[in-house]
Amino acid sequence: MSNNGCKLYLITPDIIEPNVFSTHLAAAVDAGNVACVQLRVKNASRDWLARTIEILRPIVQDRDVAFILNDDPELAANTGCDGVHVGQSDTSYEKSRALVGKDAIVGVTCLDSIDLAMRAAEQGANYVAFGAFFETKTKVSKGRPSSDILTTWNTITTIPCVAIGGIRPENCATLVSAGAHFLAVVSAIWDHPLGPSVAVKEFNQIIQSSEN
Repeated sequence: MSNNGCKLYLITPDIIEPNVFSTHLAAAVDAGNVACVQLRVKNASRDWLARTIEILRPIVQDRDVAFILNDDPELAANTGCDGVHVGQSDTSYEKSRALVGKDAIVGVTCLDSIDLAMRAAEQGANYVAFGAFFETKTKVSKGRPSSDILTTWNTITTIPCVAIGGIRPENCATLVSAGAHFLAVVSAIWDHPLGPSVAVKEFNQIIQSSEN
């Protein structure tokens, strides 16, 4: 997950059938400039998650994209994921790092708090995530930052930052301009009426024009 320019960070929707979803995932990643895919399916059994990782992880990693699991560092380490993403009420950073190892990616949700982000960065987090920037039905967020937090963050550290929460092609330009290294998106990709590959291309066009 390099931080040269802004890239997409795809988060999976609630997957019912991994084999069916795998074709949509391949189309999205093939559409270009995706840095990372996070498997986030709440309330799924570990066995189900392990089988799903087995199906989806190779699709992502074969395309040189990072595959990250949400909130289960032990399973991430045991199934060949590139790392784990943890929230403030999930497994601690220290425990996550111990489980996934020093070379894996560990990202931390920091809501709208520079203090939480600094703590995570000082502990060794590979990236911090701020949000939710906009209204989102995907997840209830306790944070509601403005885009200024991204600019502020980049003046004090070189640790990459992820923007998340209700991000769509029509509202992402301000976040790119403010300095987001990654845009984490869920419904704007998977619910796009013309399919995920069209959504990825739309985002990338706006990212490119916002960086120029």
